[in-house]
Amino acid sequence: MRSNVPTFQRSNVLTFQRKMRILILIIQFSPDTNSTGRLMAQIGEELPAYGHEVSVITAFPHYAEFRVWEEYRGKLAVREHYRGMDVLRLWVYASGNKQRMLHRLASYLSFNALATVANLFSRRSYDLMLCPNGSFFTGIAAFVSGGPKRIPFIYNVQDLYPDVPVKAGQLRNRTAIAALEQMERFMYRTSAHISVITPSFRESLLQKGIPAEKVTVIPNFVDTEFIRPLPRENDFSAQQGLNGKFVIMHAGNLGYVYDLETMLEAAARLRQHSDILFLIVGEGVAKAGLEQKARELALENVRFLPYQPLECLPWMRATADVQVSLYKPGAATDSMPSKVYEIMASGRPLLASAEATSDVRRLIETTGCGIAVNPQRVEELTEAILTLYRDPALRAEMGRNGRQHAEQDYSKQVVTRRYHELFSKVR
Repeated sequence: MRSNVPTFQRSNVLTFQRKMRILILIIQFSPDTNSTGRLMAQIGEELPAYGHEVSVITAFPHYAEFRVWEEYRGKLAVREHYRGMDVLRLWVYASGNKQRMLHRLASYLSFNALATVANLFSRRSYDLMLCPNGSFFTGIAAFVSGGPKRIPFIYNVQDLYPDVPVKAGQLRNRTAIAALEQMERFMYRTSAHISVITPSFRESLLQKGIPAEKVTVIPNFVDTEFIRPLPRENDFSAQQGLNGKFVIMHAGNLGYVYDLETMLEAAARLRQHSDILFLIVGEGVAKAGLEQKARELALENVRFLPYQPLECLPWMRATADVQVSLYKPGAATDSMPSKVYEIMASGRPLLASAEATSDVRRLIETTGCGIAVNPQRVEELTEAILTLYRDPALRAEMGRNGRQHAEQDYSKQVVTRRYHELFSKVR
């Protein structure tokens, strides 16, 4: 039952808050490596400070290699406690091959089917569900399983579906696209409220006929105490042989929306600068093709690393002199990865390729945290790299700007407060 309980806010002012039991329904969740899962875990950790009780229904960890971790194989469900949250982990289809959209859709369907059953037959009841759309069908699972219990859900839009796979060329079947668009509209319609991570996402939903009062912009965030400016030369840079190099880093998912092919072409043009190294850290559907292209171009100034342990993340980001977020044409309008805020918090300049109308580019221009170029323009990208390479004072200034705005606008505490305010408004 809900109750009015006195709660100390971070401002140290005693206020009365309505305690809520909140369920996060999400396919990936810490310690899985997916960034949205890690963000939602941090939100869940912070919400008890406002008097809320948080539970989670998620899948077995599987994201990095699209395989269920060894310790969970052969099981259907495992209940755990994670940093104060009750977590129910469920079996998920993860074949090891996420190159094909069909395999990923099967994974999404398997999780949401089991999550629906688990929530329907659970003796637990909740006041509110928060459903990030990383598995696309989560809103349907929330509606079906929460409807009989009259549990409203907030649909958290991290990516615009099916826009992202369509623009990336992964989804071409018109019948499938039309069906997914109908399901998307159903989830928007049946949700109690919709939270989106950028203003352009909100505009996209309004153009689809969603009432303005139903959509709230809450950006993603970064733990500014964990990701912080650190020495450029550290244990990670020493172990990887990066000391003395000018490191340009992409760290994160290697998906089809990112334009790392153009970065490889820039690397080919800059191979005469022996101290410039391009470092690509992560896994994803595009990795094999990128490695093949690097071999074809004989790029000795490009290195690939797998996902690194979470505890290495602050030091890995500190190792970079420049960090990139490069998009293919049109992709930046449908995405705002949380790694952008990590880059800002690390005190390193951000180099992005994105259209002038995108939120990524607007962020760079309003904060002064980096340089933005047009997508798939190798000349522009190469010149921007050389500009940053030759001007350490400019890099330092952009890094300071990014850090300042990360603390002011995109910290974990600031964004959690906004989620709490939305929960109170919806319920």
